[in-house]
Amino acid sequence: MRILVVTVVHHPEDARILHRQIGALRERGHHVVYAAPFSAREVRPRADLEGIDLPRAAGRDRRAAVGAARALLAARGHEADVVLLHDPELLLTLPGTLRRWRRSGAGPVVVWDVHEDTAAALAMKRWVPKPLRPPLRLGVRAAERLAERHLRLLLAEDAYQRRFRRTHPVVPNFTTAPVHAPEAPGTGHVVYVGHLSRARGALDLIETARQLGPGLRVEVAGAADPDVREALTAADRDGVLRWHGFLPNDRALALLSGALAGLSLLHDQPNYRHSRPTKVVEYMAHGVPVITTPTPLAAEMVERHGCGLVVPYEDPRAAAAAIRRLGADAILRHTAAQRGREAALTHFNWPDKAAEFTHCLETWVREEAGTRRARDGARTRRPRLRPATGRPSPGPRPRPGRVG
Repeated sequence: MRILVVTVVHHPEDARILHRQIGALRERGHHVVYAAPFSAREVRPRADLEGIDLPRAAGRDRRAAVGAARALLAARGHEADVVLLHDPELLLTLPGTLRRWRRSGAGPVVVWDVHEDTAAALAMKRWVPKPLRPPLRLGVRAAERLAERHLRLLLAEDAYQRRFRRTHPVVPNFTTAPVHAPEAPGTGHVVYVGHLSRARGALDLIETARQLGPGLRVEVAGAADPDVREALTAADRDGVLRWHGFLPNDRALALLSGALAGLSLLHDQPNYRHSRPTKVVEYMAHGVPVITTPTPLAAEMVERHGCGLVVPYEDPRAAAAAIRRLGADAILRHTAAQRGREAALTHFNWPDKAAEFTHCLETWVREEAGTRRARDGARTRRPRLRPATGRPSPGPRPRPGRVG
């Protein structure tokens, strides 16, 4: 298959898009073209992958990014068997494009990969004025229903099924566990891997590091929202923690080796109540004890598998105390690490899902090809008009009743 993968929101090194999905497709021998905001994120496409640079959609004005993506789909979309979209903003590129493809009879299968609860996420965007949030949420729900009628959907979480009328395949945010047993958890450093924002606990993370003091390193890898960058930069400068900024997935995960704990300090937000934090699965897969706030899926994983500790929301003192507890109790620390890795290998390992993901796209392409052949065959089998006999056809019979 030929697959065009498009994002204007996510980092080009996004683990779900690049490392899992594109990696799985290429392992199956499919040709992938990857369109993403490479220049805006100051990265280059990988040498062995065809990349197309797009503007980044950020803040209130996303018109340039959406316009560039629309132009790309018009120019290159018809070359693909599958167009895989990763942002809700990209739904705005489709109305005219889909009509042209359908008129030509040769359009690709269009798939929207639903990463999050978009309507709930809007409530967390500080750049969206509060009076606009309710009507925008209604607009998002309407767009989701429209997308369901015209596109194929993939969901990142089982809970997202409730937003749609039909059942759609779920491609969860699992991770690839290291083949070899990872280094046992030590007592020298703790790690946070992932995007940084207020709602994701960035300021709580800084305060937790202050509570721990200089005896324990706090390593932080991830891009940050503008409103927390200054605080993170200051904390890094003052030696409170080490903020590496964004790192490619493989380099970020290398920080987990020998870590005392992996942190997930999400706040109680609607967008997080139905999501399994990828970072928690990554910590488990790499044999690192987890410390998480009680978002439902994360807490359920940690408590069911015994792979860490759950702390209250927005409570840096409790997070620091949990870290100290793991540091002081070697049996607890090593048991949590072992149980987490076993659970990740058994229940949350991406290679077990990669084949399902690629098979799903392959099946949709075959179905679309079969539908197209049937449609073309129906056109060729339409009855021809009878040849003219030289006599005019009779007009309509007059209806009884008065005339005039």
